[in-house]
Amino acid sequence: MCSLKELQGIKTTEKEKAASREKAGQVTLAVHMGTCGIANGARVVYNTVVNELKKRGLNNVYLTQTGCPGLCFLEPLITILEPGNKPYIYGKVTAEKMEKIVLQHLVNGQPITEWLVNLEK
Repeated sequence: MCSLKELQGIKTTEKEKAASREKAGQVTLAVHMGTCGIANGARVVYNTVVNELKKRGLNNVYLTQTGCPGLCFLEPLITILEPGNKPYIYGKVTAEKMEKIVLQHLVNGQPITEWLVNLEK
């Protein structure tokens, strides 16, 4: 088990890494892999992302996994973080939708607004 000091060190290191990625203009794509996400197909979505990024040579995208954001009814969820923009959260993502998100959002720079989760309601 980690001490509080060790956890604070990990937090600082991870914040520095995130700031470095943002400064470099790197996009972060997080697949929400909580229990509810996995039960609804997040592993398939994650594997699709891996294949699509490799296929399209998108080396500027940092792929990561994260837990449930509390929107279980919208799982599987992904979040795309682009430097200087608000987070883009896509809900009810399938492998087929993920292929289109990679092409339209990550390659062409056009978010698919009808698939975005609106947290402002």
